[in-house]
Amino acid sequence: MAKQKEITLPLLPLRGLLVYPTMVLHLDVGRDRSVQALEKAMVDDQYIFLTTQKDMNIDEPGVDDFYKMGTLTKVKQMLKLPNGTIRVLVEGIQRAEISGFTNEEKFYEVNIFTHEDSEKKESETEALMRTLLNYFEQYIKLSKKVSAETYSTVSDIDEPGRLADIVASHLPLKMKEKQNVLETLDIKERLQLVIQTINNEKEVLNLEKKIGQRVKRSMERTQKEYYLREQMKAIQKELGDKEGKTGEIEELTQRIAEAEMPESVEKTVLKELGRYEKVPTSSAESSVIRNYIEWLVSLPWSAQTEDDLDIKNAEEILNRDHFGLEKVKERVLEYLAVQKLTQSLRGPILCLAGPPGVGKTSLAKSVAESLGRHFVRVSLGGVRDESEIRGHRRTYVGAMPGRIIQGMKKAGTINPVFLLDEIDKMSSDFRGDPSSAMLEVLDPEQNSNFSDHYIEETYDLSKVMFIATANDLSTIPGPLRDRMEIITIAGYTELEKVNIAKNHLLPKQIKENGLTKAQLQVREDALQAVVRYYTREAGVRGLERQLATLCRKTAKVIVSGEKKRVVITEKNIEDFLGKRKFRYGQAETENQVGVATGLAYTSVGGDTLQIEVSLSPGKGKLVLTGKLGDVMKESAQAAFSYVRSKAVDLKLEENFHEKYDIHIHVPEGAVPKDGPSAGITIATALVSALTGREIRREVGMTGEITLRGRVLPIGGLKEKTLSAHRAGLTTIILPQDNEKDIDDIPESVRKDLKFVPVSHIEEVLETALVGERSESK
Repeated sequence: MAKQKEITLPLLPLRGLLVYPTMVLHLDVGRDRSVQALEKAMVDDQYIFLTTQKDMNIDEPGVDDFYKMGTLTKVKQMLKLPNGTIRVLVEGIQRAEISGFTNEEKFYEVNIFTHEDSEKKESETEALMRTLLNYFEQYIKLSKKVSAETYSTVSDIDEPGRLADIVASHLPLKMKEKQNVLETLDIKERLQLVIQTINNEKEVLNLEKKIGQRVKRSMERTQKEYYLREQMKAIQKELGDKEGKTGEIEELTQRIAEAEMPESVEKTVLKELGRYEKVPTSSAESSVIRNYIEWLVSLPWSAQTEDDLDIKNAEEILNRDHFGLEKVKERVLEYLAVQKLTQSLRGPILCLAGPPGVGKTSLAKSVAESLGRHFVRVSLGGVRDESEIRGHRRTYVGAMPGRIIQGMKKAGTINPVFLLDEIDKMSSDFRGDPSSAMLEVLDPEQNSNFSDHYIEETYDLSKVMFIATANDLSTIPGPLRDRMEIITIAGYTELEKVNIAKNHLLPKQIKENGLTKAQLQVREDALQAVVRYYTREAGVRGLERQLATLCRKTAKVIVSGEKKRVVITEKNIEDFLGKRKFRYGQAETENQVGVATGLAYTSVGGDTLQIEVSLSPGKGKLVLTGKLGDVMKESAQAAFSYVRSKAVDLKLEENFHEKYDIHIHVPEGAVPKDGPSAGITIATALVSALTGREIRREVGMTGEITLRGRVLPIGGLKEKTLSAHRAGLTTIILPQDNEKDIDDIPESVRKDLKFVPVSHIEEVLETALVGERSESK
């Protein structure tokens, strides 16, 4: 390549365009500087220097914004267009390079020196030219953008440099790559550069062709499936099967879209829907897949009710439906208050524990109403199979989700009040341990990812407010009990029962038996008589049954025409309910020797227990009867040992244990009795029998005894106190450590009783026994 002398020419900058030598093409010129440079060239000898801008977005380029290497061209033709733009026809002459700028005011004028290609051809150059032509021919066959006639024109070029330039001008190269070809002055290097570039383009075109074929095959398959589906629809239509599988698929697809499932679940259900579409309807698998899809679509994934956070309204609803139960109401109102402040709170897990009939289930319904949430109840009584909670795997015939998922489907929202009724009645056997399966449900840290074997997708239970009910907490496994907030509901007092009967039970029974308030009137003294003499329970179920009996008897009287209105009082209550079933107050009518009244806690609430001790000549044999459990037998042994060790202090006969057989009996022998709270009662009865001192008839007692005579704390004080009050006792002896529990006892009961906290058996004897030892007794 020979370098020639410098010449001075106007510069015309190009944007997004490059002109190779020997190329002829049209240009549109619009910028002022470019127009003036063009006019200068036309005034002189029509030669102008063209070079490309490095950044095509710059409107006013500076001296550093051009490539130094450009093309010396001649303006062949110039035409002014109506919009002021000038269209020119230029022909590339030679490569040229800027050596300096001479004018930068109105237009750029530069000194350039040209480069001329060598015309000398060598065998290597010839080989490179043939290779380039061969590659260019292959490229034209692959590309649809270059015509076959172009190859005929190019193949006639003998000059190697010109051949490289013309081929490069037909390739879809970036501006930097085109400039690189222009700046390559050595002919062999230029040919090799263009060969490498065209080879890369061939590989890209081959890849595009493969991708295009794959897309075409995919489109053909899709079109084929579409065509077949349309045919199937037409066939179904002709057969009258308008609600066939196709319509079902469309319906399920719409329901999936509306369910607002998590992305992973939606992906799974759409995959199953695709399987369902391909499986024949007659196949057994078809119904299995259909049921699975139906369950996933029917579950609430995002629908939820908005909590009613009006605390006053919630309090009114709870007070309207339930009399008493202050602790539970307070807990619900606390939950509402915290949620109102935080606007986000995991559902609490409450366990309402108490005897049957105290209103645990109905209270849960009231909680749901006060929160404005949907309510769903699941009974766990007798559940002994783990799959009842976690569901069956779909491999089994007749598989179904567990009761938790079934309950959520029934609720229809992700934040219902979910009642787990009779959670203490679950049992374990060879089929599994359902109480262990409940651990995941009732753990606030785990239940946001609850896994059901049938659904196989994690389900969020964290927004559910779980309320469990139980009669006996001792039968609930420790880990499960630890996950719940225990709220104990004791039995009702007599005053509460009368209020419940008057405001809730009686109006309900009057309505259910077809009566009106005008036809039946039950006076308050009659309600009190029903509570005292016809029921003995912690709850109010028996009370409701007795009131139902009153309503039925009244209905018979009115229908037979005997009376139009019935008024029931304490005087005529026996005419409707018969003779009294219970004696109100079980306290002894007079003081007794060897008979102490203990207070017990049973599964149906509190109860009073008579413990009798009798002495007979013998050899110190200790007999225990009354179907006592191991704990009560041990309490009796401890009490006997204490009395023996304190024989001198208690002024007992020497060696009394060698002279008498001692028989300790707890009446109602058919009823099993057990529990650690009869120690001081047995000891008091023993001392009374051995000393002949009477025990006060109005005193009831509860507490466990140690061999040293210390009195240990007990549980269920409220329930025991209610039973004592019901039995007519007026003094309660309780352990010193239980003094704090007195506040839980209703005020109406507390004011009628005297509480004596004790820490040692001597204090018990001092309070319970009357007078000194009597030989005659």
